[in-house]
Amino acid sequence: MPSNDVRILAQAAVPTVAVGAVAAVVSGVVAGGKGAIGAGVATLIVILFMGIGLYVLQRTAKSLPHLFQAMGLMLYTAQILLLFVFVAVFKNTTLFHPKAFALTLVVGTLTWIAAQTRAHMKSKILYVEPDSGTKPEKTGHSS
Repeated sequence: MPSNDVRILAQAAVPTVAVGAVAAVVSGVVAGGKGAIGAGVATLIVILFMGIGLYVLQRTAKSLPHLFQAMGLMLYTAQILLLFVFVAVFKNTTLFHPKAFALTLVVGTLTWIAAQTRAHMKSKILYVEPDSGTKPEKTGHSS
């Protein structure tokens, strides 16, 4: 991954981990150990899904730039649907507290999207690849 991509990944993942840690503490206080486990699992799922999505999107942008916008819309739709599937599958689990899991999943996803948007808006990504080996030719008249 190029450095811009790693920077955007880190700037999205760090706030998501922080929100997940706060959610785990709050869930642990409110719902006990199972609440903390549910929040931790949800945070890991968000980071995994969104991180893979970012990687796929960056690869698409480099190899098929004309499909970037459509791929981004399709990817986010698929990620949200997949997260809903996780909530539905684990709604009656006894492994962890399902409400803590679901709330942390939603809050973590919103945090990731907001942080990724902020990181992308603040990054200085060149939209034209500069030539590194040649000097620009002088044009115009010499005085």
